[in-house]
Amino acid sequence: MLNKIKQSVRTSTTALLANKVRSFLTMLGIIIGVGAVIIIMSVGAGAQSLILNQVKSLGTNIIGVMPGKAEDDGPPASAMGIVITTLTYDDALALRKEKNVPNIVEVVGYTKSVGTVSWNSYTYDTNLSGCTVGYLEVEGGKVKNGRFFTEEEERNMARVAVLGSTVKNELFGESEAVGQKVKIKKHTFEVIGVMKERGTVAFQDYDDQVFIPLKTMQKLIAGVNHLGLIRAKVDSGDNVEQALNDVALTLRDRHDINDHSGNSDDFIVRSAAEALDVITTITDALSYFLAAMAALSLIVGGIGIMNIMLVGVTERTREIGLRKAVGASNFNIMSQFLMEAVSVTLAGGIIGIIGGVIVSYIVAVIANFLGYNWAFIVSPLSVFLAVFVAALIGLVFGIYPARKASRLEPVEALRYE
Repeated sequence: MLNKIKQSVRTSTTALLANKVRSFLTMLGIIIGVGAVIIIMSVGAGAQSLILNQVKSLGTNIIGVMPGKAEDDGPPASAMGIVITTLTYDDALALRKEKNVPNIVEVVGYTKSVGTVSWNSYTYDTNLSGCTVGYLEVEGGKVKNGRFFTEEEERNMARVAVLGSTVKNELFGESEAVGQKVKIKKHTFEVIGVMKERGTVAFQDYDDQVFIPLKTMQKLIAGVNHLGLIRAKVDSGDNVEQALNDVALTLRDRHDINDHSGNSDDFIVRSAAEALDVITTITDALSYFLAAMAALSLIVGGIGIMNIMLVGVTERTREIGLRKAVGASNFNIMSQFLMEAVSVTLAGGIIGIIGGVIVSYIVAVIANFLGYNWAFIVSPLSVFLAVFVAALIGLVFGIYPARKASRLEPVEALRYE
C-alpha cells in the first residue's frame, strides 16, 4: 500500500512539473485564499490585542457612567451620537460622597467639545475637555509645568486652562505658556499649567486637549447643563462589583427611579472588565466573519482546480488508456488524479501560509513603528485550518475529474486523438 502511495506521489509530481506555469496558476487561487485567511486572523488578533491593551491601560478598577439606556449589554444611545441629558454635575458630586459609594476614591465628570484656541497670531483646533478636579486621580497623567485647577476654581467658573503638550507646542513652541492668555471661542483664559506628554491611551490623544473647569465649560463654551460621561476610580479591583451596585442605587435615587431591576434606568454603569468582555466578543465575531469571507476565495480556487484537472484528463486520455491497457485499475487512475489535485492545493496552501505570515509580520512591524502596541499573532489553529481546508478543497474538487478519468474505456482512450 505504501509503495502504491509513493508511486502515485511520484507520478503526480512528474505530471505537475511538466506544466509548471499551469500548475502555478492553478495554485494561485488557493495561495490567495489561504494567505488571506492567515492575514485576516493574524491582523484581527493583533488589532484585538491593541484594543484590549489600550482599555487595560486605564486600569481595571475604573467605572464608567454614561447617559441613556443600553439594550442587551450593547452601547448606550449616547455612544451612538444621540444627545441625552440625564447625567448632571450634581450626580458626579453625589458619587463622590463616601456615604453613597464608600469604595470610590475619586470621580471625574466630563463635558467635551472641539474648538479653536488662539494666542497672538497663532491658532490651533483641538479638543476641549471640561472636567472636574478629580481628573488627575482617575485618569492619571502629570502636570509638567504649573498646576491643575482647584475645586474652588471649578465652583467659581474660573477662566483657567491646562494645555496638553501638543497644544502647547503648536501655540507656544519653545516659549513659556504658563501665565499667558489664550482665547477659546472669544473668551480669554489664563494658562495655569501644561500637561506632561502622555500619548494616546484607549484611542484618546491626551496631549491634543485643553482642560478647563467643568462648570466653565458648560456655561461659557458648550452652553449645556448635562454631562457626557462620568468616570470613577474604585479603591480596589475586589470592590468593583459593590461600587457598581452603589453607583446604580445612588443614581436611581437621584433620578426618582423606583425600579431596581435596571429596566427603567436612564444611565448605564459599567466596569473596565465588562468593557473588555464586550470588546473581545465583538472583535472575535468580526475576525471570524472576515476570515469566512476570505475563505470564499478558496472555493473559487477549488473550482479552478477542477477545471484544470478536467482539461488534464482530456489531454492525457491516451496516457490513461495506455496505463489501463497494461493493468492499471480504476482505483489507480482515480488515486493518481486525486493525488495531483491534493498536491496542488497543499502546495498552494503552504505557500499561502508562508506569504500570509510574512505579510502579517510586516503589518505588526509597521504598526509598532507607528507607536501602537500591536502583537504579532499567528495561531496554530489558523495554520491547521488553512492546511486542512486546502487539502479538503483539493479532495472535493478533484473527485469529479478523477472519477471521469478512471471510467474511461481503454480501447476508446487509445483511439483518442
